[in-house]
Amino acid sequence: MRGKSLVITGGAGFIGTKLVERLVENNEIIVFDNFHRNSLQYSPVRKHKNLTVIKGNILDPRRLKKLPRTTDYVVHMAAIAGVGTVVSNPVTTLKVNLIGTYNVIEYYRSSKIRRFVDFSTSEVYGPHIFRADESGMTTQGPLSEPRWVYAASKLASEFITHGAHREYGLPTVSIRPFNVYGPGQIGEGAIHHFIVNAIHNKPLIVHGDGNSIRSWCYVDDFVSGVILCLQKRCAVGESFNIGNPEATGTVYELALKVIRLAGSRSTIRFKKITYPDVDIRVPSIDKARKLLGYAPEVEYDDGILRTIEWYKEHIGK
Repeated sequence: MRGKSLVITGGAGFIGTKLVERLVENNEIIVFDNFHRNSLQYSPVRKHKNLTVIKGNILDPRRLKKLPRTTDYVVHMAAIAGVGTVVSNPVTTLKVNLIGTYNVIEYYRSSKIRRFVDFSTSEVYGPHIFRADESGMTTQGPLSEPRWVYAASKLASEFITHGAHREYGLPTVSIRPFNVYGPGQIGEGAIHHFIVNAIHNKPLIVHGDGNSIRSWCYVDDFVSGVILCLQKRCAVGESFNIGNPEATGTVYELALKVIRLAGSRSTIRFKKITYPDVDIRVPSIDKARKLLGYAPEVEYDDGILRTIEWYKEHIGK
């Protein structure tokens, strides 16, 4: 991509920063973020001449007016995420993920943009997903469990996004990320916590029995999937699972892998889980392969090693 303009809400976050790094040299980018999680501060491109940063909240339509109406692409990443944060702030989660998405769509619905990309979540599939495809059923847990507020809010944002495509003709795409990790990650991710503790030789805390199964996608591969959604006309009106089913294992195996690759003296401790867990989460990426040409390239161990080296340089001092 060259000579294009992009607006990225939540662009100072982990994935947003990596997307900025990939595209900023040859494109004009505006990041709109409240900087609750600021991965951009670690980036070498944070002061790039092609990057404009606007502080704001997607719940404030007046602040959104600071954004240009005319742009080529809008990538909507701004959201509340992380199980702990969601459980503690269910109303805020719903407001940001649902009303915030509505606000951004309303702002751009009459604009002549090439693409509006909305970030959903793999959690829309519920507690047990093994290679389910995007046309399958979505499942949320019981109302009594606040963890599922996040999945419900993101699924609703997908309905709004697809509705805007059908009703307004907005060229939308929804992405369902599957456990993205890599250098620059901050927040509540398991790999983030494991590596930070491992490089300081502190115990790695595994919630539950460690037998939950996940597929881990290195951030560079994930960003490649996002860019394909921006470029490919066939992506319009679709939802895509973006992840790496080849990098799959239990959370306990992940903890052992991090300790081994970090050369750490850390031990593993198990902590009783206080909220419903996802037993298995492995994507089918057949649709993304076929329509987008998406193909993750970074192998599991290599991705973990790259991430460990970044943390040692930036966090381990």
